[in-house]
Amino acid sequence: MKKVFALLIVTCLLVLTACGGKSTTSSDTGKATDGGTLKIGLSSNIASLDPIGYTSTYESNVMRSIFDTLVKYNQDNSKIIPSLAKSWSVSKDNKTYTFYLRTDVHFQKGKYQDGRAMTASDVKYSLERSLNKSAMNRIRDIKKINVINDHKLEIQLETPYAAFLAMLTDMGNAIVPKEEVKGWGDKFGMHPVGTGAFTFEKWSADSYVLVKRNTNYWGPKPHLDAVKFSIIGDPNTMSNSLASGDIDVATNLQGASILTVKKNKNLNFVSNQGLQVSYLSFNFKSGPTKDLKVRQAIKLAMDKDELLKGSFKYGGASVADLPLPRASWGYDQKLADQNKEKMDIAKAKSLLKEAGYPNGFTTDVYVVPARVPIATIFQSQMKKIGVKVNIKSVEWGTFSDTASKAKAPMYIMSWSWYPDPDFFLYQMFHSKQIGALGNGGSYSNKKLDALLTKATSETTDQTKRKEIYGQALEIINHDIPHVNLFDQNVVYGTSKKVHGFEISPDGSISVANDQVNAWLSK
Repeated sequence: MKKVFALLIVTCLLVLTACGGKSTTSSDTGKATDGGTLKIGLSSNIASLDPIGYTSTYESNVMRSIFDTLVKYNQDNSKIIPSLAKSWSVSKDNKTYTFYLRTDVHFQKGKYQDGRAMTASDVKYSLERSLNKSAMNRIRDIKKINVINDHKLEIQLETPYAAFLAMLTDMGNAIVPKEEVKGWGDKFGMHPVGTGAFTFEKWSADSYVLVKRNTNYWGPKPHLDAVKFSIIGDPNTMSNSLASGDIDVATNLQGASILTVKKNKNLNFVSNQGLQVSYLSFNFKSGPTKDLKVRQAIKLAMDKDELLKGSFKYGGASVADLPLPRASWGYDQKLADQNKEKMDIAKAKSLLKEAGYPNGFTTDVYVVPARVPIATIFQSQMKKIGVKVNIKSVEWGTFSDTASKAKAPMYIMSWSWYPDPDFFLYQMFHSKQIGALGNGGSYSNKKLDALLTKATSETTDQTKRKEIYGQALEIINHDIPHVNLFDQNVVYGTSKKVHGFEISPDGSISVANDQVNAWLSK
């Protein structure tokens, strides 16, 4: 098992290095100072800060300051390292994981407990809660969790699961105190309590979330007094807010906002290879897109290069032909090339006619406000084949609820997770994910299900797993549950006074822990 993870680490490092490093003018020379509030702009609204309820990177980026997981990825997503679990072992059959917990961890003080020590029983409670109630099915294949003592537990799996440790790094599997969850009930997501470096202070709806330094944090003392996460949906407003000093970090820079930050000598611009893909998803439950010929027609009528130039005029992305980012070790350039198709309006119209839509049809596409420019270009392209597309721009909470329940005829979004293909392909295409945001279109293919399960249960060898994922990708490419749009970079800007801050390839933000500790120069 150790050899397998060593291979995974080396491969991920090679992939991330080959795909390009960061572009920045920042310098972290000088002695770190304590104090101040770091102001971070998030590009979309948030709906819940409860580990079982969150559905977006925006939410998890706030949660990473409040909660901890058993294990975590290092900053470049190349290695899984200890967190609340200081060490672990795996049985020879890869079905039993034994975790040894830190003995110095306490929950933050809340309304229903006064900052008590975290124990193995809390881990059992949190993981079983995720297993049974997660909105995104963020953990699976657990048969039983046995508490050995306060600082040791054993997790038995139904079947070997090669990506199990990676799954435990997800914020959906963060450790929470039972008293606070039970006490707050459905409102726990608005009053989160964890073991992280910062404690929840205030949530101003549609505006910001404020967290303050946890004075009883088990890790290194955070330099910052507080972090304020501000909701700024418009990219231009985001970059202008950075330039004016209203925020210190601007995330998810797009379009002209990239140029605004690049040209400003008082700001740092960063662009790294990311683990993020954007796509147009189809509804398999109802409407015209249930028909493969309709999906083929829409794909043939799309000009991805035009979409890219219109949406990422100043860089930050490349055209995607697979539902995996290039930084994933499962990416296959040969399969990507095979999935490329030139725009063919005549053929697209012919397919629509065969499907029973000789004059096209009217439909809706759902997006969050930041993706309206992409949707507008898509809308224009569809007119060429008689498909009238109405753009439904909604906030994240409404979007995720509508999409996950298969109420959106089509929707455009992005997916960012870890280097392991399981977190893209299983989450987005396995039929067990129907009803969750990943498979919001209710796509199902039994042969694909079997392959996606086989890829994690029958072997831990990365080379063999990649071969299985290759077979899975061929099915996905044929069925077209998505039209893959962009392979996106992690693009952001910071004030010159920000030091020790960086965003991981999966888009996650960690402000203070045993690896990073951001600070502000005076």
